[in-house]
Amino acid sequence: MSYTLVWTNTFARSARRFLKRNRQLEGEFVRVLSLLEEDPNAPSLRLHPLRGKLAGKHAVSLTYSHRIVLILALEEGEIILLDVGSHDEVYRG
Repeated sequence: MSYTLVWTNTFARSARRFLKRNRQLEGEFVRVLSLLEEDPNAPSLRLHPLRGKLAGKHAVSLTYSHRIVLILALEEGEIILLDVGSHDEVYRG
């Protein structure tokens, strides 16, 4: 089964900023989004639930220090993308 990635306005803005600052990660960004569409539970994504202010949301690893925050709506076949950036940027709540 493949999933639909839903880009929120906030994610589109943060992705533009992120890719402008991290041009060398563009290929990895595209790879991670493609893998998310195919299988959000793929081991290389390191999908994990968040706690605290971000409870109910999940994150996947883009690199060791960069994350994508999302909401899994797997019953609807959607993955709602919320934020991308460094560990500290996306976990600020």
